Amino acid sequence: MRTRTRTTLAGVVAAVTVITLGPVADADKKPTIPTRSQVEAARDAVTRRAGDVAAIRAELVVAQNRLQAAATKAEMAAEQYNGARWQLQQATARASKAAADARAASQDVENQREGIADLAVQSFQSGTELTSFTAYLGSGGPQEVADRIAVTQSVGATLQERYDEFAAADILAKNKRAEAEAAKRDQQALTAKAALTRDQAAATANAAQAAAASIAAERRQLLAELARAEKISITLATRRQNGLEQIAQQKAAQAAADKAAAAAAAAAAAAANDSAGGGATAPPSGGSDLPPASTAAAARAIRFAKAQLGEPYLWAAAGPNAWDCSGLTMMAWNAGGVGLPHYSAAQYAQTRHIGVNDLRPGDLVFWGDTPDTIHHVAMYLGNGQIIHAPRTGRPVSIDSMYYWVPPNYFGRP
Repeated sequence: MRTRTRTTLAGVVAAVTVITLGPVADADKKPTIPTRSQVEAARDAVTRRAGDVAAIRAELVVAQNRLQAAATKAEMAAEQYNGARWQLQQATARASKAAADARAASQDVENQREGIADLAVQSFQSGTELTSFTAYLGSGGPQEVADRIAVTQSVGATLQERYDEFAAADILAKNKRAEAEAAKRDQQALTAKAALTRDQAAATANAAQAAAASIAAERRQLLAELARAEKISITLATRRQNGLEQIAQQKAAQAAADKAAAAAAAAAAAAANDSAGGGATAPPSGGSDLPPASTAAAARAIRFAKAQLGEPYLWAAAGPNAWDCSGLTMMAWNAGGVGLPHYSAAQYAQTRHIGVNDLRPGDLVFWGDTPDTIHHVAMYLGNGQIIHAPRTGRPVSIDSMYYWVPPNYFGRP
């Protein structure tokens, strides 16, 4: 410790000598010994410079967090718009079906009305009405009267049955028309909602772009200050800072992965104990009842996703040259032969829900506090890696599954 102190002090003294006296002009002259105040001033200058560097690096971290927060907010707004579009598509399909059902029911009423009219006319034309005169004076005698009574009763029963059917059909038609009107109102409301969420998503995306530009300018200024504080070039300061941020991100991702692995191992051990104790452990539930896609389908989906590497993020986009998160996974799995909606929460709802330990290449990983608030989706590649359309300003890329925060949900198409 003393040696280190003497070395540091010697360095400070040398710095003070150079700063206060400049280079020695005459080798024969002895350099002036700095005073205690000069030594303390030099030490304070070194400390201040180190403090400036730490403060600048802290500001860079804050700026990066602000950038991520703005991008996340924009992505959540974009997925809300995707959700509104998906709901509108479903409502439009329901309205179309309800209108078709109402038309069919109304046509059935008209058909039944015409059938009753035809039956009534036939009854009248066949002379099945009975009078006391025909009963006593009919040329056919009692047998003809009996036959006419039977016919009259038969026609009456048929008319009553047809009328009952008509009345039921009329009630059904009224209900179908009411359902069609309600479905149309629902469609109109969701059309307005989709337009509103579209405008909100556009505004939030624009705000994120503006924030990104502002933070980029702020970052350049901070890197210039860092370069001056460290007495190096801006290029070198930038490269060093980028390297430090990458290392910090990798460490954070590894720590998150280790934590997730430990939690998964604990959950597996608890499940094993429950099973050994006779308790039943239910498999992951929810999602589609269809069997999961084959590994060949997953391979096709992965190939499609990888072919988009480097292409830009654009909210609400599903190709061919720009993507948002759910647009990329939707089209990738479409190439694999599986249809998914352009909405991350609905994609989770339509997949077979699995645990993190069950992940295999092609599976989807989701971020959200609850299934209804999922706002990001990526495709798992294996070995803890994902491919996704991350956010505004970042193209389709391959990252650690824990590059940001650990995902919350997992699904297999």
